[in-house]
Amino acid sequence: MKQFSEATRVQMPAMVHLTRLGYKYFGKLSEEMNGTVYDGATNILLQVFEAQFKKLNPGHEGECLQVLKDIRKELNDDDLGRGFYNRLKAVSPIKLIDYDNIGNNTFHFTAEFTCKNGQDEFRPDITLFVNGLPLCFVEVKKPNNHGGMLAESERMNKERFPNKKFRRFVNITQLMIFSNNMEYDALGGIVPIQGAFYCTSSRSYSPFNCFREENPSGQKIAPFNQDYPYKEIDPAVEKQILSDYNCQVIHTSPEYQTNLDYNTPTNRILTSMCSPDRLLYIIKYGIAYVRMEREVDGKIESTDQKHIMRYQQLFASLAIRKKLEEGVKSGVVWHTQGSGKTALSYYLTYILNDFYSKQNKVAKFYFIVDRLDLLEQATQEFEARGLIVSTANTRAELIEQFRSNQAQQGVSGQAEITVVNIQRFAEDKEKVRINDYATNLQRIFILDEAHRGYKPGGCFLANLFDADTDAIKIALTGTPLLKEERASCKVFGNYLHTYYYDKSIADGYTLKIIREDIETSYKERLSDVYDKLDTLVQKKDIRKSEIIEHPSYVNELARYIMTDLKEFRKIQGDDTLGGMVICETSEQARRLYDIFEEEWQKYRPKPIKIKLPDGSCVLGEPVVEYKTKNRPLKAGLILHDTDDKETRKQIIKDFKKNMTVDILIVYNMLLTGFDAPRLKRLYFGRKLKDHNLLQAITRVNRPYPGMRYGFVIDFADIKRNFKETNEAYLRELNRFNDVDETGQDAATDTFTQVIEDKEEILNQMKKVRQTLFNYPYDNAEEFSSEISTEEDKAVLLDLKQALESAKNMANLVRTFGDEDMKEQFSKLEITKLPQLLSEVQRRIGIINQKEAFGINDETKILINEAMMDIEFTFSKIGQEEMRLISGGVELKEKWQRTIASFTQNFDQGDPEFISLRDAFMERFKEHGFVIDSIAKFNEETKALDEIIERLQDLQKRNNALLKKYKGDEKFARVHKRIREVNKQREEKGQKPMFSFLDDEIAVILNIIKEDVDAKVYDRNDILKKDAYFGRTVMALINGCLYHFPQIKPEMEDYKFIQTRISQQYINQYNATYGYKS
Repeated sequence: MKQFSEATRVQMPAMVHLTRLGYKYFGKLSEEMNGTVYDGATNILLQVFEAQFKKLNPGHEGECLQVLKDIRKELNDDDLGRGFYNRLKAVSPIKLIDYDNIGNNTFHFTAEFTCKNGQDEFRPDITLFVNGLPLCFVEVKKPNNHGGMLAESERMNKERFPNKKFRRFVNITQLMIFSNNMEYDALGGIVPIQGAFYCTSSRSYSPFNCFREENPSGQKIAPFNQDYPYKEIDPAVEKQILSDYNCQVIHTSPEYQTNLDYNTPTNRILTSMCSPDRLLYIIKYGIAYVRMEREVDGKIESTDQKHIMRYQQLFASLAIRKKLEEGVKSGVVWHTQGSGKTALSYYLTYILNDFYSKQNKVAKFYFIVDRLDLLEQATQEFEARGLIVSTANTRAELIEQFRSNQAQQGVSGQAEITVVNIQRFAEDKEKVRINDYATNLQRIFILDEAHRGYKPGGCFLANLFDADTDAIKIALTGTPLLKEERASCKVFGNYLHTYYYDKSIADGYTLKIIREDIETSYKERLSDVYDKLDTLVQKKDIRKSEIIEHPSYVNELARYIMTDLKEFRKIQGDDTLGGMVICETSEQARRLYDIFEEEWQKYRPKPIKIKLPDGSCVLGEPVVEYKTKNRPLKAGLILHDTDDKETRKQIIKDFKKNMTVDILIVYNMLLTGFDAPRLKRLYFGRKLKDHNLLQAITRVNRPYPGMRYGFVIDFADIKRNFKETNEAYLRELNRFNDVDETGQDAATDTFTQVIEDKEEILNQMKKVRQTLFNYPYDNAEEFSSEISTEEDKAVLLDLKQALESAKNMANLVRTFGDEDMKEQFSKLEITKLPQLLSEVQRRIGIINQKEAFGINDETKILINEAMMDIEFTFSKIGQEEMRLISGGVELKEKWQRTIASFTQNFDQGDPEFISLRDAFMERFKEHGFVIDSIAKFNEETKALDEIIERLQDLQKRNNALLKKYKGDEKFARVHKRIREVNKQREEKGQKPMFSFLDDEIAVILNIIKEDVDAKVYDRNDILKKDAYFGRTVMALINGCLYHFPQIKPEMEDYKFIQTRISQQYINQYNATYGYKS
């Protein structure tokens, strides 16, 4: 086997990493084992499956073989594995997986395990088993492989999924991971070029999804990956893995050791998605079967799709569950438009149903919207996913729902949800009485943008919430809340989870938006129309509407749009692309539609005469061939007072699903919440503002095959409103430092206090010490013994929060504080923070483990959250792209990343670092953290980008130097001090210290390091007293330098090297054991 291949670089390290996650290596499987070790029809491990089946199903042991036969049969069904998945999720009477007790299951893996049916076969690089069931596979490629991950995506979607001979293997697999061990570069999310992706099985096409581990505070390594309780690698198992695949020779290679790091892209996604608790969570809650219907030639075609939870939906659900555990009853989920909020609501019905059933409560779900079309759309989406849906369109219908105490699970076992449209009774102030009907019900209200109309004490929602104070309220929004909206929404509390527009684009869930001006010649023609009409205007007695509704105006508008959409389709090579016109008045919309319809009727063939046997004739309806290239565009008119509800519903269906309507003409309807991926051309005929502007524009940003952009054609000159919206949202950035708005915890997230308010940071540290008062935090061993008896996880989480707060403050003071600040802080500083934090984390881990074995407790996954209270902004970039950016978010995250980079720098004495830090602090003092204009936002962003770029360059050089000393920061710092002296000497024409060449300096320092380390390791007694330790290290260095006669003891260089190296060891010793010199 080649020593530098995908196997040695990615596959073998990934397999060894799986052992760190708790997986057992099953050994290599060959076809001779078919029928004895594994079942060739399904690739199920027979003995493992049988043993686990009997263990998990006492009293049903004799049914094992029959269940295996049933599974074989189910996997042959043409249902994308739905039958098998329902069996996999079931917990009674037979269960294949114990979801409540992770330790009751077995987790195995193997490599190159053939999936074979007749002559057709494929071999996933790694196969993962749960209780003997092959539920996940991993395909790896070496970095920069030919074709990138796009080639792997095409292979899956064009070769494996459509091949019916692979049906059983596709149906049993729930999770598929693909990685070429590189960081993401997905061309704006559209094409998976490089990175680690995941998907689930499909009939023909399954999109590759990015996975970004939750990391709200922008740490170098996400907390889940950093703090995961990895097991030690068993050398015997590692040897067996390498030997089985003839890779023994790589064991000592530096490349293999590098790729074994737990933070490589491949190992990272394995930890995030395949660690046992995460994998079972995704399998149980993260799969959805979605029924897609389309009318073709008068017949309904129905197909199933299989979806897997997107990572932001996973983290939102975990965050919500965690907050509910903590007693929080309400909050806001801000996920940008198009990122799957309805799908998240679907997943929550199962997750929260289980959560409350463990408390002997029945969860009842209510999905609240504020428009009839949104009620219909949500109902369709939930029913397509298999939920039993009830609707309430009046107050009386909703109250009747409350009166009903039916069980959450119907006879079919499907979860239920009630979709409520409050539009007609939103202002209803009559008190609501529902507690009379409540028994053990837990009501959960999920509000889809409906919370914007919430008025405390003055609307139906307020009375509804007052009537059931125990209800859970989760508000979903795709755009930020402006000041006046937030003021009415305080009842919903803080953000539970956020997912911003820039990440959505990077992940491929939404498209970039391009704004197009109308070409000059057309503007001139419209101007001519205005000039003509102006001659009719005397004393301004003609209203504007009479102009824009005039046939001269509307005819020109229609001609332009017809030509433009046809040309657009031709350029894109796709006649399925649709458009929408937002008209300035409803009458203009009607007249525009009339022109489209007139053109359609001209094309429409005349009725045909059909001669009957008796000689008489009847008229027959002609067949309209929709796909004919030369036909005119078919328009649909959607106005609240035109046609009946069912007709409008059919027009929308014809546009969204049947694709027999090319363009929709609207005034007020469908501007928000309307989801049609084929809509890629939006003609703006009137101005909108704020939330409505953002909502309308993002109608065109849904992904669609072959499209990288959505397009807005601007007739109304909405540029000015972009700017006004920009300014409105940028002004909201001031809330970062507004304690009344964000709460004290959020305010201390910035480091303003360190520089501007020393008393505040000292007071915060005093509060931390008060939290720790009852614990012996000066002695890590005693502290460990003390917390080992603590069973209340809430107490431990408080401890962890206090310690992390102390750690962050210590880093900030050390990096940014002046001497007076450092001196005052040193009197309060806790010296053993790393050890104390580690012990608390371990104790929390033990309690999590205990809970995993409890019958009625959920497995707890700790997510490191930062409560960010920030706003979207909306900006036009250059002449083309309109970019929805997380202005406050983007800038604040950059501040946080920059601060983290400064505090994490290992060489705080580096003159280059000090210069960079001082420049950063000066800029912060000068400009503050209030961004109130677009110009200032752009200026700050650019300045911050420059600092980050310089910091990254410094870190890159530091990391390269660290590798020369195997990660030993002590000698990297000494090396840099020597380098600084040599730079000065070179400028003065003097001889160097050691050498001007870095390689030669590294050789000498590594000899000293090896000698000193060996002697320090053998003589623990020299570590006990600073002075003695200092003399000992001096003597050891003296012995080392004896080998370098060019350095004389009487030279200043001798003393320089002695003191620098000695001090580095002493500093490390003091930092480790908490002593102060």
